Amino acid sequence: MMGRSSFALSRTGSFRPENLGQNALAMVGNLCFTLFVIGVLIFTIIAATYQPDDPLFHPSSKITNFFSSNSIATFKSDVGVVKTGEDFVASNQTAFAAFINITDIDTAAFADVDEPQVVSEARECRVDDPIDCRDPDVFHLLMRSTIDKFKDVHFYRFGRPVRGDNDSSCHMAWRYRPKGGKAAAFYKDYRTFTVVRFENCTVSLIGMGEYHSGGNARKRKAKGKGKKEGFEKVGAKVEGDSLALPMVGENVDDALPLVESEDSFSRGKYLIYAGGGDRCKSMHQYLWSFMCMLGEAQYLNRTLVMDLSICLSKIYSSSGVDEEGKDFRFYFDFEHLKDSASVLDQAQFWSEWSKWQRKDGLSLHLVEDFRVTPMKLAEVKDTLIMRKFGSMEPDNYWYRVCEGEMESVILRPWHMIWKSRRLLDVASAISARMNWDFDAVHVERGEKASNKELWPNLDRDTQPEAILATLQGKIEDGRKVYFATNEPDTSFFDPLKDKYSTHF
Repeated sequence: MMGRSSFALSRTGSFRPENLGQNALAMVGNLCFTLFVIGVLIFTIIAATYQPDDPLFHPSSKITNFFSSNSIATFKSDVGVVKTGEDFVASNQTAFAAFINITDIDTAAFADVDEPQVVSEARECRVDDPIDCRDPDVFHLLMRSTIDKFKDVHFYRFGRPVRGDNDSSCHMAWRYRPKGGKAAAFYKDYRTFTVVRFENCTVSLIGMGEYHSGGNARKRKAKGKGKKEGFEKVGAKVEGDSLALPMVGENVDDALPLVESEDSFSRGKYLIYAGGGDRCKSMHQYLWSFMCMLGEAQYLNRTLVMDLSICLSKIYSSSGVDEEGKDFRFYFDFEHLKDSASVLDQAQFWSEWSKWQRKDGLSLHLVEDFRVTPMKLAEVKDTLIMRKFGSMEPDNYWYRVCEGEMESVILRPWHMIWKSRRLLDVASAISARMNWDFDAVHVERGEKASNKELWPNLDRDTQPEAILATLQGKIEDGRKVYFATNEPDTSFFDPLKDKYSTHF
């Protein structure tokens, strides 16, 4: 009897008044946990089965409907315009997983591609109103015109057009790749478009500018910030109706470092190398000397004043003579250099110097002996240190400053100098012409082949017969072979054409 009584007490003890609060909390906790698990399960099922209504994944017919729409709100929100401050003006871009075909855009408005391409505006307009470059209709017109004009490239992204030089001008940027082969990177261009409006409120494209004419769509670095807008660096250009390589040494438009104010210029300390025998020498010697100069500027904690105009040695030029007036920025990444070191263009420097020298008492320290060490120059307080080199070779080579004991003092900052994107894009365009399927052979001849004392076997070992013997078993017959060579007469390699498709 006592056993049954104790069992009953233990079974009903949990209902005592002092235990009701704990039991209620436990029940609420269990209920909340159960609801949480159910909610997670429902969310997981929805996330796994939901398919967004994204036109970028629709058939081309639905993309056509998108391009045909006149609704600005639909264009910006429903289509899913990707926003990024890195690539496009006004932080807007239209992105496609694959390249954009002309069939993806409504082409009913123009049957004859030789005639002005016209689209109509659904909204009220006046003929003399400025062209709204951000209007979707204008955007579609510019995209269609660009795709139709350049038939040998694939277009991947278009930046939203911006106002150009006047009320009838729009600037637009885009990314593209050449057809055929595998391009290593996207190429970039930005051009100006001239648009007119007729009395029936239709707009027509009547002109497209040359390569890089649309400067307002170009990517620029904001003051004091790393963010950029639009497109900036460029590569191989679209010229006429085909992909063309930039001319080696052509003018480039990379922005120069800015002199913020008279006060900042006057407080600065500068180093410049003048004269010397490095000009028109090989690129190897030029770069070896340039890096010595840059290394000394870094050691002295001074701004390097550099000449952006360089001389291309005759060993590289197609004319066979030294070519002055080439641009440093074509061969080397000037944007990276000025981000990594304090540099100033020589012409820009002398312009500022002539304005403020007398007023601010700017002083010059002249050094005419390369044996004056950087340690001694570290004590100089003058605004400008000028190392002047004479005409006596080899004592007038810049790299002499860094020889001997100075090799361990002045460290050449190789990480600051990169090949320019323009140069790499030329290489990419050449590779694209060979469909990125080729073998490459470096054949060094030139002056070395004629110098029997220093290189007695070079001429013999680089004869076509010797090259064929060397490549035997290494490169299959019929392959495309790119010969990187300083041999000026490419007919020298004609005997190899029977076995390989030769390129130079």
